Amino acid sequence: MFRQVEGSRAVAETVAACRPDVICAYPISPQTHIVEALSQLVKAGRLSPCEYVNVESEFAAMSVAIGASAAGARTYTATASQGLLFMVEAVYNASGLGLPIVMTVANRAIGAPINIWNDHSDSMSQRDSGWIQLYARTNQEAADLHVQAFRLAEELSLPVMVCMDGFILTHAVERVDIPEQADVDAFLPPFEPRQVLDPAEPVSIGAMVGPEAFTEVRYLAHAKQMQALELIPQIADEFRDQFGRDSGGLVSSYRTEDARTIIIALGSVLGTIQDVIDARRDMRRKIGAVGIGSFRPFPLEALREAVGHAKRVVVLEKSLSVGIGGPVSANVRTALAGLDITTYTVIAGLGGRPITQASLHEVCELARDDELEPLTFLDINWDVVNRELGRRQARRRSGPEAENILRDIGTVASGPV
Repeated sequence: MFRQVEGSRAVAETVAACRPDVICAYPISPQTHIVEALSQLVKAGRLSPCEYVNVESEFAAMSVAIGASAAGARTYTATASQGLLFMVEAVYNASGLGLPIVMTVANRAIGAPINIWNDHSDSMSQRDSGWIQLYARTNQEAADLHVQAFRLAEELSLPVMVCMDGFILTHAVERVDIPEQADVDAFLPPFEPRQVLDPAEPVSIGAMVGPEAFTEVRYLAHAKQMQALELIPQIADEFRDQFGRDSGGLVSSYRTEDARTIIIALGSVLGTIQDVIDARRDMRRKIGAVGIGSFRPFPLEALREAVGHAKRVVVLEKSLSVGIGGPVSANVRTALAGLDITTYTVIAGLGGRPITQASLHEVCELARDDELEPLTFLDINWDVVNRELGRRQARRRSGPEAENILRDIGTVASGPV
């Protein structure tokens, strides 16, 4: 049913339609509205039976989720930014134990300095944690991906993150077709865990594993991710047949048939990129875009097929691997190894900085002429950077960099935290 609704509310109602048995909740912006809405649905009896557990921290949220899932409950939680970092030990445990937990990550920058706005630093920091990572382009896709995530998690017995851009999607009010309960029930069967703690047949999980077996255990986790490469598009196809719209999948292509330049990105920025591509197509520029829907497992073959005919790719990413460049670009280069394709990395939108059409047009022009730097920081203020570098060179006690920069640009604080 189409409704004009906040993205967080759409996700909450869709999660409720998936009939979770346990919801573990701890608030952190910008995911708070999701768990708040779910608490209202539980309290009103619209989601029943369901145990809604208020916990004292994000670490506790994932720990309770692990216990609930191990006991055979369909389990859900949500977090963002520092909250995801706080639960990291348990995040690795959840995947290592093969528990089909679904978690929304409302993507937000990681401090310090503190920043509550959007980029992909949080989920990218957990790219090797063993969780499947799905990225939503729109609020419609964010809702739809949760239905698919429960199906995927429970088929593989593996946890899934659904990543949606904080504030840009979570707090945006737009028209969303919220899946109907009957359709979700038809698509998502009742939860039948592949493994469960049973008092009648007691076992230990997560026990010590030594060198004689650890490699094999880790390989089996990798094998599940490889299986997901086949299952993700199958589930997306079934979702399209059931709900009548495309949503999810490994990659999505936009006007790439004859493209010489292809922009690769994840998340909501793809909407802006597509507008730029439309404008440049009107200028007779051969350009297209590919959106990565599944970052883990990474769709090497699907991406290679999608962009293999291009002359160059520009990887636009909202995260920085300090000391090397972009985490997405590293994976893209692996996918395109052996092909005569030039790969550029553009770091953009860190800490919520706007990614404008004007800036993207400039990037496209430079890329078309092969004048783009291999690693570009979009719209960076080099005057401010060079001033701080000079200050650091001139004085050993040059002070905290973030506060120095705020003073240089005349900002005392960047807003509420």
